[in-house]
Amino acid sequence: MNDFIQGIIMLFGIVAVIFAVLSAQGGLSEAVSKLAQLPADGATEPGSGMFATWFGPDPWGLVGVIVLTSLGTMGLPQMVGKFYSITDESAIKRGTIISTIFAFIVAGGCYFLGGFGRLYDPVIGANGKIAFDSIVPAMLVTLPDVLIALVVLLVLSASMSTLASLVLTSSSTMTLDLIYRDKKSLPGEVEEGSIDDLVSEKIERRKVVVMRVLIVFFIVISLMIALNPPTFIAQLMGISWGALAGAFLAPFMLGLYWRRTTTASVWACFIWGVGITVVNMLLGNPISPINCGAIAMLGGFPVVLLVSLFTPQLPKSDVDRMFGCYKRS
Repeated sequence: MNDFIQGIIMLFGIVAVIFAVLSAQGGLSEAVSKLAQLPADGATEPGSGMFATWFGPDPWGLVGVIVLTSLGTMGLPQMVGKFYSITDESAIKRGTIISTIFAFIVAGGCYFLGGFGRLYDPVIGANGKIAFDSIVPAMLVTLPDVLIALVVLLVLSASMSTLASLVLTSSSTMTLDLIYRDKKSLPGEVEEGSIDDLVSEKIERRKVVVMRVLIVFFIVISLMIALNPPTFIAQLMGISWGALAGAFLAPFMLGLYWRRTTTASVWACFIWGVGITVVNMLLGNPISPINCGAIAMLGGFPVVLLVSLFTPQLPKSDVDRMFGCYKRS
């Protein structure tokens, strides 16, 4: 319900901001005409027309952004965790339609809006380069106060939705998979009213406390990074999504549909996704973090495929049991 309300705010917010920004530039045709008059990067002569084309001056960079923001969400653990709230098969069909429309409006609106960012004057940093995180504030500062308030709500809704999912997933993973791994502590495995039952209940309460402490811990880490970011937001997203989705996307997708996926291939994909992202970052980002993240995601598929072909398969009985759910409706 919390995500639903935040999603409604995002839908109304992005539509309102697009109309406001275009109106401030004299309408869509006038804004496109202004883009066509801008000089290309590194040129002094105006009227290149490069920024009024569909793919712009850097089509491969655009492809990297699309891959990162489109495929990335399928491989993020905090996104996959939301599927546990599905109640029945009809909810899957409704959710497919609703989420597709939502993604088309919000993601499509962001791409569309971002194209007009060059019509506004960003802040030039001390190094003489554009402070990219200043572009959107420069676009919004001319809007009415009511719309600025709506945009603040829009950004907070998107940020809180992601932060809540991330810290919940991180804290529960740390608590359940690393700290408390004793299966005997799970509820329902001991007789009710017994000493073991009381111990189990006490352990469950302790798990909740540990989880809450870790939630605060991960929020504090997020705050520290936000107060002193190592780079601008888009590159931070490229690094984080590249590492996470690069590690999880291929095992998630292939593991759902291909019986031959092996445990070793999953570990290999973890090493690939995190490794290429971290190495690129330590080398000073010779590849754009956004493009590197896209490479990490797409490269995970051949890694899982090849390693699975040359490593031991899982027992057939286990695989049949896992895929048994496909035979039921």
